[in-house]
Amino acid sequence: MATTNDLKNGLVLNLDGQLWTVVEFQHVKPGKGGAFVRTKLKNVMSGKVVDKTFNAGTKVQTATVDKRDMQFSYKDGEDFVFMDTQSFDLLTISTATVGDSANFLLENQDAIVAMHEGAPLYVELPTSVVLQITYTEPGLQGDRSTGGTKPATVETGYEIQVPLFLENGTRVKVDTRTGEYLGRVND
Repeated sequence: MATTNDLKNGLVLNLDGQLWTVVEFQHVKPGKGGAFVRTKLKNVMSGKVVDKTFNAGTKVQTATVDKRDMQFSYKDGEDFVFMDTQSFDLLTISTATVGDSANFLLENQDAIVAMHEGAPLYVELPTSVVLQITYTEPGLQGDRSTGGTKPATVETGYEIQVPLFLENGTRVKVDTRTGEYLGRVND
C-alpha cells in the first residue's frame, strides 16, 4: 500500500483488480477545499489511458512489476519464446501479450519483459530497431529523397512507408512505437 503522496511516473497501481501505470500526476492544492492528486493512468494490458483524481493522502494499492532483460529466441506456433539473459530460463509468451512488438521482433533481439506474479504483462522493445527491406517496388528514374513514400515489407513481415529511392535489401532504422521509417543504415 502507498498513499497518493508516493505516486511517481512508472509506478504500477492495482485498482479494482486491474493494473495501471502512472503516466502523469499532479498535486493540486486549490485555495478552497482539500488538496487532491490528478493522474493520467494507462492500463497495462489494454493500453487504454484514463484520467483519475484521488483525494490527497488516499491509500492506493501498488503492484510489484518485475522487469527482466530477455532475448527473443524463436516463434513456436502462435507463441513467442524468450530467454532470460541471467538465468537462461525459457519463457513462452502469447501473441496477445507481445502485441504490436511482434512487428519488430527478430531472433536474438533483446527486449524487456514485465512480469507480475509470474505472468508476463507486456514486452518492451528498444525505441528503434534495424530491419532489412525484403520487398518494395523499384524506384523510378527521378525519384529523390524529397519525394513521396512507398510501401516496403521488412524482414519481420511488417509493412512500413519508406522514401521512393530505397531498394530491396536496404537496412533501415524503424521506430518501434510508431512503425515510422527513421533512416537508412549503412553497414
